[in-house]
Amino acid sequence: MIKDYIDKSNFEDTGFSYTLSLISGKYKMVILYCLMEFKVVRYNELKRYIKSISHKTLSNSLKELEKDSLVIRNEYLQIPPKVEYSLSSKGQSLMEILDQLCIWGEKYKDFS
Repeated sequence: MIKDYIDKSNFEDTGFSYTLSLISGKYKMVILYCLMEFKVVRYNELKRYIKSISHKTLSNSLKELEKDSLVIRNEYLQIPPKVEYSLSSKGQSLMEILDQLCIWGEKYKDFS
């Protein structure tokens, strides 16, 4: 009976899979958490906050988060160019879940 259910089920059709697809990757949750903490952040500030991230990875992650409507990119037409990132309402709705992950991690990080 369970085998039939598993055979007919598709993980990729689940909400869990969709959520993971939005936040998967080494740095996406860190970027989202930074935007939650600091509200509006410029590219170089994100780079300084996430010291180990490369420019290419940061740029790609921000583009994916923007494409998935989790992050808003505001570009100001000035010299030098100025770009700021903030959470969209969809991104803000994800923060309660990320906050719970943080709480769980704080509780269990010393038990490793």
